[in-house]
Amino acid sequence: MRTTLMRLAGSALALAAFPAAAQTVAITNAKLVVGDGSAPIEGGTVVIRDGRVVAAGAGVAAPAGMRVIDAGGRWVSPGIVAGFSRVGLVDVDGVRETDDSAAADSVFNASLDIAPAVNWRGQAITLNRSEGITRAVIVPDTGASIFGGQGAMIDLGNDTSPITRARLFQFMEYGVAGARTAGGSRPAAIAMFRNALFEARDYARNPASFNDRGKDALLTRADAAALVPVVNGQQKLLIKVDRALDIQVVLGLKREMPALDIVLVGAVEGWMVAREIAAAGVPVIANALADLPADFDQLGATQSNVGRMVAAGVTVAIGNVDDNEARQARHVKQFAGNLVALTRVPGATGLDWGQAFATISSKPAEIMGMGGELGSLRPGRRGDVVIWDADPLEIGATPTAVFIDGVEQPLGNRQLRLRDRYLDPKEGALPKAYQH
Repeated sequence: MRTTLMRLAGSALALAAFPAAAQTVAITNAKLVVGDGSAPIEGGTVVIRDGRVVAAGAGVAAPAGMRVIDAGGRWVSPGIVAGFSRVGLVDVDGVRETDDSAAADSVFNASLDIAPAVNWRGQAITLNRSEGITRAVIVPDTGASIFGGQGAMIDLGNDTSPITRARLFQFMEYGVAGARTAGGSRPAAIAMFRNALFEARDYARNPASFNDRGKDALLTRADAAALVPVVNGQQKLLIKVDRALDIQVVLGLKREMPALDIVLVGAVEGWMVAREIAAAGVPVIANALADLPADFDQLGATQSNVGRMVAAGVTVAIGNVDDNEARQARHVKQFAGNLVALTRVPGATGLDWGQAFATISSKPAEIMGMGGELGSLRPGRRGDVVIWDADPLEIGATPTAVFIDGVEQPLGNRQLRLRDRYLDPKEGALPKAYQH
């Protein structure tokens, strides 16, 4: 049995290690979603060559000699970009050894880089890929500091190289969680933040003279070095903050230190200060279904939060903020669809279909500084394309084909295999527990 399992695992590893080459393909007769906020295009075509989109729209002709897929009028869109996730960092919640999202006992914090921990064999990767998620913003959690470390953009392709861009941003907690970590109050969290940036500046001026006090240090040498790009505005700083007053404090830090490239995460009460957020030019990654307060920072929770912020001019993307972020990146489709439904609810504020889809495609890519690479079917973007059997923002819509970087992906996953195994069980004929 052990030999068989090792052979099967080795075969899977070998297949993933040598992914198929990027394809040259045209998908025609599509209800085409560009992903930039515009309405779907009937009878559209998208052309992918060598892993990149070269054309998309109505009246686009498929070049001669190219593989052609007739979508048959079905929906075709860019791959979904999950704006906040921990897919690939956690395998089993109850087994600490499989959770690399945070390091509560480490002396390091800002310098922690999650890229080496993203498990390309994780079940969450295959599950979410089969649901049309092609990229995800992977965010570390905080441990012993307000800083959680450096996050990445990944792809969910069937290969051994999931990292699209490592060390893309730094993550920080403010509000109730940051206050608790910093010593018990929000002023303590702000003091820790300012002190960390002061020490990072000192390190940048003269690295050799930096006094690294090891376990007794508020900031280790590695953490100081990691925060230098944040201080200089060369690396984005994602700040988890929900309360309207706390958002104002963070915007004040932006005014005090204009070089900071801040992104608000959560912003459950963002609608209360939406005009201030828009005026500061600070984007938001939110959870569109945060409608009940989970703590005292979220007393103003409402499903109209995203719609109201967008109406005020805020750039908003959707992610699984505080919502099963280790596994269910696929839920962002439901979140976006809910925003469309809100336009039909009296007194609520939602988004039209194109705007809603953009919150899970072009907007997260743009917020992360990768709009020129990902999130839409504009020419030059990576060939992340999904063919759907129905409106992708409707519950139950399923991909019939997924391309990542122009490579067609397998759509099987463990959940489907379990369904097929036990859909019609016969007594005495159930497969062995370890049989594949």
